[in-house]
Amino acid sequence: MSHSTATGLPSAPPAESRRTSLGVFLPSGLPGVHRYVEALAPALPPGQDGFFEIGVPHAEAVYDGPLIRAVYRQALRDGATMADLLRTVEHAARHAPVVVMSYWEPVRRYGPERTALALAEAGADGAMIVDLPAAAAPAWHESAARAGITAPRFAAPDLPDADLCHLARLASGWLYAPASTAPTGYRGPLDLCGLGAAVRRLRTVTPLPVMAGVGISTPALAAAVSPVVDGIVVGSPVLRALAADPDEAPALVERFARAVCAEEQPVLPV
Repeated sequence: MSHSTATGLPSAPPAESRRTSLGVFLPSGLPGVHRYVEALAPALPPGQDGFFEIGVPHAEAVYDGPLIRAVYRQALRDGATMADLLRTVEHAARHAPVVVMSYWEPVRRYGPERTALALAEAGADGAMIVDLPAAAAPAWHESAARAGITAPRFAAPDLPDADLCHLARLASGWLYAPASTAPTGYRGPLDLCGLGAAVRRLRTVTPLPVMAGVGISTPALAAAVSPVVDGIVVGSPVLRALAADPDEAPALVERFARAVCAEEQPVLPV
């Protein structure tokens, strides 16, 4: 079983542990999102091993694929606001730990310090800004620390060593290693050896947990990835299930949870 930080998020497990955490991504502004939180929460791993990642709608979601971009665009057309996001975070936090995933522009517009404080008051454990500009990073991390939330960072595999070391020094909570360089929603094969190498590189510069996401489209892939990371985040597979048949989505989350929380995981060859 993975250990947890004071904020309820996963910390690096002992070397002998093969348990990983599972995060489920849900976009704020998705019609019925509060109902989906309630339906999916019981399917998450128990205790601190399961969490929600709540996405902030943004018009230029460059790291996201067509499915999440479409949800974000519709939410913005429907008039999604920061107040809506905060209500979603508050609701989700009653059921599981919450990390917010945002692009920089919504945070910049609302104000970094104001955003961090509002998220903390709503019950968020942390907030990851996926495209955080280097020039804005120190101030954002200071704002997050003052508010009492973590500031995980997205660590692209091609980041130069010096930039990665700087990012890792500022980060708190965890680092996020994309399992694919494709946008979210990718359903093709994964370079598991490449991911393993990227995770090993991250572990040389930080003691923080490493989470993986993007392209982990099936429970089988989750089981293959989980031995080398501390947690996995899935989004598009759950959103596709919710669109097809909301009643079946909890069963899919349960299959992902079983895949990543198996007591004994096969060792990933790297």
